[in-house]
Amino acid sequence: MNITELTVHELQEKIKNKELTITDITKAYVDRIKEKEEDVQAFVTPLTQEAMKQAQEIQEKVEKGEIKGELAGIPIGIKDNLCTKGIKTTCSSKMLENFIAPYDATVVEKINQENMIDLGKLNMDEFAMGSSTEHSYFKKTRNPWNLNKVPGGSSGGSAAAVAAGLVPWALGSDTGGSIRQPASFCGVVGLKPTYGAVSRYGLVAFASSLDQVGPITKDVTDAAMLLNIIAGHDKKDTTSIEKEKVDYTLSLKNDVKGLKIGVPKEFFGEGINEEVKASLQKAIETYKQLGAEIEEFSLDVSQYALAAYYIIACAEASSNLGRFDGIRYTYRTPEFKNLKEIYKKSRSEGFGEEVKRRIILGTYVLSSGYYDAYYKKGQQVRTLVMNEFNKAFEKYDVILTPTSPTVAFDIGSKSNNPLEMYLADICTVSVNVAGLPGISIPCGVDKEGMPIGMQLIGKKFSEETILNAAYTFEQAIKFRENYKPTFMR
Repeated sequence: MNITELTVHELQEKIKNKELTITDITKAYVDRIKEKEEDVQAFVTPLTQEAMKQAQEIQEKVEKGEIKGELAGIPIGIKDNLCTKGIKTTCSSKMLENFIAPYDATVVEKINQENMIDLGKLNMDEFAMGSSTEHSYFKKTRNPWNLNKVPGGSSGGSAAAVAAGLVPWALGSDTGGSIRQPASFCGVVGLKPTYGAVSRYGLVAFASSLDQVGPITKDVTDAAMLLNIIAGHDKKDTTSIEKEKVDYTLSLKNDVKGLKIGVPKEFFGEGINEEVKASLQKAIETYKQLGAEIEEFSLDVSQYALAAYYIIACAEASSNLGRFDGIRYTYRTPEFKNLKEIYKKSRSEGFGEEVKRRIILGTYVLSSGYYDAYYKKGQQVRTLVMNEFNKAFEKYDVILTPTSPTVAFDIGSKSNNPLEMYLADICTVSVNVAGLPGISIPCGVDKEGMPIGMQLIGKKFSEETILNAAYTFEQAIKFRENYKPTFMR
């Protein structure tokens, strides 16, 4: 039995039946990290020694009956833009290279309350700005399906770690597809919840009106389980919504009969790889066989959503990253003559090229004379995007699209072409612009054996609907049984 191939719900069953102990599971993952991390490069800060110590303590408490939680002792990986008390939170940036958070993010608090074991902080594009995890100050994470390919981004470390069996599941953040796109590239499940469903307190902000924390897992059941833990109102985050507690695992009914699925033709047009299209068409046929009602329709927002997204995201990034000034807890240039030089040189040396590019763009669209022409117009387009989705959801329960126009691309092939990199987000950004939930699940592989992702979008707070639609499809095609990354073969 390969412990690191098991899902979390399978691990739970093994613990319950006394086939495995918490220390067995944690040791299996620690050994796996020692064996494979050098190739994958998923971690910024591994916590393997701490994890083993914690596993022994939790195992003893479980045996004494002091801890009874169902997830006690289950390991997890955490994206490095979520604050962890006493542990480095770097956002994969030189600017925060030595920053140790004095508090836990709310989602980390919730994980700790369940007595889960943190295996470490996972690599990402610097300050979550990127689609390939090539924009990390520390390292380039590699895709476990092919080490010459990118894992996607910005949560590439989280997706790669799950796909390579370095962690059983992980937390990521999604501003314009940063959970779903890497999940697609790495053949795992990535869920971006409705804006406000999960607290953002302790998530280092990139674009506050777009950012959302969510799970990256091996299967849909695990995604529902982790969402159960992290979702809910938080008085420390005024954008989190007060709503009744839901058990998302109860929505996994393996039945989509009568479900109305809309397929927007604009998402299957120019720029979408032919093999991706073919795989999605096959998925649509599967849904038809399962009893879902499929209809093609026009959702003419994709071409506008991408432009609006980059205007809004860069404007908010410019504002949010203003605090990193070399004065307080950030990198400070060693040589300066005055206060102005501290600011200028610290920011120039501390931020990477992609972050600087977005700060400049964001400062420009917020500047006098350009605010109305760009930022205000971007917000107006955002309203149009929301309205278009609302109109579509009057007719459909779920909208089905590709997660990404392509499969994972070669490392270095797009990193020098920012525009081409931005276009990689074309299928995902509209979900963030409209504040909707979206899930990416694997639906096949291309001729080179690289995974292809399918995105299911729901109306606000309809996570149960998209989780069940994803679960039913997953049970039908059994992707994990039929396809495995190079590392798992």
